[in-house]
Amino acid sequence: MTPPETIGSTLGAVAAALAGAGFDEPRRRARRLVAAALGVSAAEIFANLDRMIPAADAERVSELLTRAMMHEPLSRILGMREFWGLEFMLSADTLDPRPETETVVEAVLARLANRNHDYRILDLGTGSGCLLLALLSELPAASGIGVDCAAGAIATAQRNAERLGLLGRTGFRVGDWGAGMVERFDIVVANPPYITATHMAALPPEVRDFDPRRALDGGADGLCAYRAIAADLPRLLAGCGVFAAEIGQGQDEAVRGIIGGSGLVIEEIVADLAGIPRCVVARRID
Repeated sequence: MTPPETIGSTLGAVAAALAGAGFDEPRRRARRLVAAALGVSAAEIFANLDRMIPAADAERVSELLTRAMMHEPLSRILGMREFWGLEFMLSADTLDPRPETETVVEAVLARLANRNHDYRILDLGTGSGCLLLALLSELPAASGIGVDCAAGAIATAQRNAERLGLLGRTGFRVGDWGAGMVERFDIVVANPPYITATHMAALPPEVRDFDPRRALDGGADGLCAYRAIAADLPRLLAGCGVFAAEIGQGQDEAVRGIIGGSGLVIEEIVADLAGIPRCVVARRID
C-alpha cells in the first residue's frame, strides 16, 4: 500500500484493501487498525481525518495491514484483548478470549449471594487467566488458582495478574486439568477445548491459524476435556460448590449428561447474548 498523506485518506485506502480481499465490515476493521497503528482512539481518528501522517506511522499502518490481510486478528497483532472490561495480554500459548466466554463469569456472579465472601476459585485451562482474573476483579476477598498444561500460558496469566494488581490473590500451576489437586474450591470454572476433530479444518483462519490447537481440539466428539474435568469435580468442589464451563453450540445435552453423571446437580444451561446455549452450571449437593 502506498501511504496516503492524511488519516482520512489512509482510512479509506485500508478499508478499500480489506473490502477487496473480502473482509466483512471493512470500515470498522480499518478504523480499529489505523487507530491501533497510530496509538489513538477511534474518536481521535474521526476528529483528525485531515491530520497528516508521518512516514513512520504510515509504515506502521502498512505493516499491520499486511498482517491483517493474512487473517491475523488485530488482538493477536497487538498482543492484547479486552475481556470483562479488563485488558489481557495474549501469547502464542493462550486462547484469544471471545465475548461469549463472559457468559461463564456472569453465570457464576449471579449465583453468589455475598460478593465480599472469601471464595476459593479454580480455573482449569486458565490460558490468559481471563476467567479467574475477571472473577477476582468482582470478588475483593476471593483468591484462586489457575491451571494450564502449557508453561507459556501460565507465564502469560501471571503477567496479567500482575498488571491487574491481582497477583497477591492468585496462584498458577502447570498441570493436567484437576489431576493432582488436593485443595477444595467454592467455584470451579473452565473454558475447555470443544471443537470436534472433523470441524477443526473448517474453522475461520483467524481461529484455526492463530489460536493454539490444544485450546480448540476437543477430540473426536469435542467432549474429551469435559469427561476429564467431570471425573475430578466431586473431589475438587467444596460442599454446595459451583461449577461453570463454556460449551460449544449444540453440546448442551451431551455436556449435561457428562457433568450430571459425575454426581453434580445441573442448575442451568445459560445462553449467551446471541441466544446460543453457552455455559453449563452445576452444583455439588452433599
